[in-house]
Amino acid sequence: MSTRRLTQQDIDPIAGVTSAAIAPLSAVLAMVIAIALTITHWAEVDSEVAAIGAILLVAIAGAFAVIATRPARAPVTPERFWIVVVIGVGAAVSEYLSTIGNDRYLYDDFGPLVIGILVMAFAPFCNWVSLLAAGVLSSGVLAVLIGGAVNPMWDGIPVAAMIFVYVAPTLVISAASAGYSWAIVRVTLEWQRKANRVVLARDAELRAGLARSLDHGRVAVLRREVLPFLAGMLNVERVSVADADRARSLAESLRATLMSEIASTWLGDLAAELERRRGIVVRVVDPASAASTLHEGQRAALTALVSWLASDQRVTAVHIDVTVVPNEREMLHGRVVVIDVSGPLGAEPPQRRAVERFASVARAVGLVAEAEVTGENVRVELRHEIS
Repeated sequence: MSTRRLTQQDIDPIAGVTSAAIAPLSAVLAMVIAIALTITHWAEVDSEVAAIGAILLVAIAGAFAVIATRPARAPVTPERFWIVVVIGVGAAVSEYLSTIGNDRYLYDDFGPLVIGILVMAFAPFCNWVSLLAAGVLSSGVLAVLIGGAVNPMWDGIPVAAMIFVYVAPTLVISAASAGYSWAIVRVTLEWQRKANRVVLARDAELRAGLARSLDHGRVAVLRREVLPFLAGMLNVERVSVADADRARSLAESLRATLMSEIASTWLGDLAAELERRRGIVVRVVDPASAASTLHEGQRAALTALVSWLASDQRVTAVHIDVTVVPNEREMLHGRVVVIDVSGPLGAEPPQRRAVERFASVARAVGLVAEAEVTGENVRVELRHEIS
């Protein structure tokens, strides 16, 4: 997924939820500015109805922004953002109509400033392209209003200068909001990459230490059973039936150990660790070891999801089925790894909003994620295309 489509709430859902406080502050600020500037230029108002209507539209836009960004309604969708922008533009148009032909100064009009503040309220929830587009399109509407206005008091003033003064607050605040969204996404993604590298490096060191200390797998089989048996066979003259059966048993044991080591993946190690620490059954079915094709960020996202489900009695068990299917779009040129994470609900079942946040994190690292929470179980399907 391109970074220009990512938002703060996509890559850092917790920070996105905590940023919801910016909307009430922006709504209050917009309302205060609208009332204060209307009182300031009340002598220029020809239509009291239009002036009061403009203030009411600002109040409606602010209230909708607060409701749309509440954590209980996460995630925030682009449609909600554009509704607020349209209402804000309507407030600016209504204010323009209230003083048309009698507007002495442009800098005391609240319309452009209010639009910029409303756009700023959605900076944590919209990508920088949408924020910048909202500012440019709103400025275009405002420019048409001023460019086509007829006011004798503006004679001799260049139209371009009037337009620039009028739309400057909208453009500046929208550009600042877009810059914030772009910067926070880049900084957060970079931090996540560094954190993932550190976690994987420590995991590799831990595994290496366990391998040296436990001396498991085929090394243990060779040292503890096979080598002593071969040493004992060097001193016998005839091989008995019992010796032959013993050799066959050791060969099968060694072959089984080799097959299990080949088939084992980091996902199996994660399941074993969760069972040991959380006391919950985590079943992994990955016959093709397809989970090994995930890159560092995707492994971290899957690890976070499984660890979260296996804690705090959210589910009674976790089932992870990893399969490889042909790519539906390019049957001959690719395959898709399908990771199905599911489990029956426990004493403290997870809410769909919380599961959807983990799905958003998975989408941020290139996985196609679909979440489903029913009355009996929770299920998250992740897809990753491989060549």
